[in-house]
Amino acid sequence: MHNLEFLIPITLFVCITYAIKAIVDARVRKQLVASNVSQELIQSIVEADELRRRHATLRWGAILIVLAIGFGLMEALGLREVTPGVLAILLGATGIGNLAAFVMSRKFPT
Repeated sequence: MHNLEFLIPITLFVCITYAIKAIVDARVRKQLVASNVSQELIQSIVEADELRRRHATLRWGAILIVLAIGFGLMEALGLREVTPGVLAILLGATGIGNLAAFVMSRKFPT
């Protein structure tokens, strides 16, 4: 845990990317409202964006919960080194989390 300086440029890149995305989204919304677009179209775009955000939150929640279970399983089994079996547990947990999020998004569409 000593040589973590490589995280600084990665974090900077993520922050800049997120800031650019937020600015672009705000400008698109501003132009959409400023133009003479029907109120129904604007409402449908806003609702679709909200649904997309909810599904993203659902997906991340499901993935993180299943990954926590995977890490707990690794701790219970005493797996401390990175081996193909450990990676299989984590990748499998991530896949199960994605599938669980997919099923939940189909079951609860709104």
